[in-house]
Amino acid sequence: MTLSDAEKAAVLSLWSKVSGDLEGLGAEALERLFKSYPQSRTYFSHFDVQHGSADLRRHGAKVLGAIGEAANHLDNFEYALSKLSDLHAYNLRVDPGNFKLLSHSIQTVLASHFPEEFTPETHAAWDKYLAAVSAVLVSKYR
Repeated sequence: MTLSDAEKAAVLSLWSKVSGDLEGLGAEALERLFKSYPQSRTYFSHFDVQHGSADLRRHGAKVLGAIGEAANHLDNFEYALSKLSDLHAYNLRVDPGNFKLLSHSIQTVLASHFPEEFTPETHAAWDKYLAAVSAVLVSKYR
């Protein structure tokens, strides 16, 4: 999936704001995921999933950090996500449907924290971008 120049600009523009609070925004996205889709907690039985926990903040920062790393390599984010794809496909064996659910949770957080910036065009660009990230993460599943 290829992003247009306008879509890349929209992703990067919002990312510049998101990158200032990876822990907080990432933790909120995970909390929303776990509350809205409790089945996704299966992979996190060893985590404290209570509001504001260190586990949520740490993992939320990792998740958004990986999304940011891919955003910094929009012309080759497949390479930027290759190790993460291997981890999820071969070691963690996360149900691929969870990536779509997490993408929705992330977009909800972005819309609530950045309402002025999260225009319909930005929403569409982020939706396309996160779908592409999800596709890369599940590309090595058998």
